[in-house]
Amino acid sequence: MMDDYTLPFWIYLGVLAVFIGGAMKKILASHLGAAPPLVAWLGATVLVERLWAFCLPAALLLLALLLGLACCLYSAARTGPTHADADMHAPHGKAVLITGCDSGFGNATAKHLDALGFEVFATVLDLSGDGARDLQRTCSTHLTLLQVDITQPQQVQQALLDTKAKLGLKGLWGLVNNAGVCVNFGDVELSLMSNFRGCMDVNFFGTLSVTKSFLPLLRQAKGRIVTISSPAGDQPFPCLAAYGASKAALNLLINTLRHELEPWGVQVSTILPSSFKTGHSSNHAHWERQHKQLLQGLPPALLEDYGEDYLTETKELFHRYASQANPDLSPVTETIVQALLSPRPQARYFAGPGVGLMYLIHSYCPFSLSNRFLQKLFLKKTLAPRALRKQSGFDLNLHNNNNNNNNNNEEEEEKLK
Repeated sequence: MMDDYTLPFWIYLGVLAVFIGGAMKKILASHLGAAPPLVAWLGATVLVERLWAFCLPAALLLLALLLGLACCLYSAARTGPTHADADMHAPHGKAVLITGCDSGFGNATAKHLDALGFEVFATVLDLSGDGARDLQRTCSTHLTLLQVDITQPQQVQQALLDTKAKLGLKGLWGLVNNAGVCVNFGDVELSLMSNFRGCMDVNFFGTLSVTKSFLPLLRQAKGRIVTISSPAGDQPFPCLAAYGASKAALNLLINTLRHELEPWGVQVSTILPSSFKTGHSSNHAHWERQHKQLLQGLPPALLEDYGEDYLTETKELFHRYASQANPDLSPVTETIVQALLSPRPQARYFAGPGVGLMYLIHSYCPFSLSNRFLQKLFLKKTLAPRALRKQSGFDLNLHNNNNNNNNNNEEEEEKLK
């Protein structure tokens, strides 16, 4: 509602004001230079008057546009969807398949869509697991559980046959590509090739397999494809290269599908969430096991160059970041509903606070600034790799020795004089 727009709106306005203020400062400095105070004051007065006369119409227009935007957002928040939209996009009877419903976004979305009246097909890795039992206990009989590992083509095809048998002649209104993994965190050189393949197998190839298999049913219903991706697929988050690369490939695939499926009437959307507590992200024991396996699997020379303390700091920073993630998944589930039911779904949705600002900085600020912002936002590392620390210490000692030698030479020269 309106509160969702307020903070990003004022943040964007503040960033714009900073840029304009910086530009004005440069203009004044370039025109006045190092003039005497009185001349500078008179020159500034004339220049400000000229700038004011030039900028006033643009400022008034900008203010009018901002007020108009605020009124539109307020009106939308107050009135909600029209009756026509509600009739056109009633969820009852619409069938949606959701991947990765054992936990996290998938589990929460399955419950939410079932409560709204959708006919839900929820894929899980384990039909006897906690997530599957939770869905069976809390959801209606309209929800169907399917055991699917999306990296296994045979299981995907069996899910397609089961879904067709349940739907009959009806098509599939929505596919929510939610299943995904992040198998490790760490520098590229410290990540195993199996980590990269593991992320690609699930996040890219698995999603591609499911999407291709269910496309005939989606085209039949002129339905929707909603894919949960990540800002890490567009921006270079530190220590997330394996995960980010798989999401980057997924983003390009979805963007291409959007163009190809438009003539068929299939709408394609991507959802980019902020930080939420899902799956293994907040499982401390899981990441401790991953950390031990990494230490055991690294070549001794590589471990010596980076240092165990460097790897431990990365793990602890990741734990700290994950512990601060939002446990309320409703911003994502509500965005999924919007993408499924909106008469004109957006190509991209930002779900959760801060994502819009992140993309604003990434898109319009210099790379050095956006890169520094990501480092401060995600992992605030303080340790350099051990080899660099040793080199830095050696350089410092060498510099100090050179200074001492120079001082001694100067003293000897003074004595000779």
